[in-house]
Amino acid sequence: MPLVKLDMIKGVRTPEEIRKLADVVQEVMLEKFNAPPRDRYQIITQHEPYEIICEDTNLNFPRTDKLVFIQIFQQGRTAEMKQAIYAELQTRLEKECGVPGTDLIVSCSANTREDWSFGMGRAQFLTGDL
Repeated sequence: MPLVKLDMIKGVRTPEEIRKLADVVQEVMLEKFNAPPRDRYQIITQHEPYEIICEDTNLNFPRTDKLVFIQIFQQGRTAEMKQAIYAELQTRLEKECGVPGTDLIVSCSANTREDWSFGMGRAQFLTGDL
């Protein structure tokens, strides 16, 4: 189950545009990471423009205020699956949400089953609840 954090600059998108962006990200999680239905955990944070500093790592990418950082905390995905999600996120977010490919930064972090509790002070993956 992926936990997805989306960070962007405040005031650039309407609430409806932010929801569309989050919905597209969730659709990609379901399609490319085989996340189960109703497995949606997203945290959306907007920042003042001066609170996000993003250079181009010498790739000569122009950055705009449409910048979106996506952090995905997940377990058990292969390098191929991660590459597929990077590509699909870029394609879909540019087409459906107007996020230029040069303004999309995605990072995947791996964790294990013992790193999750979905409530009630239990590690549901370890206790057999999930």
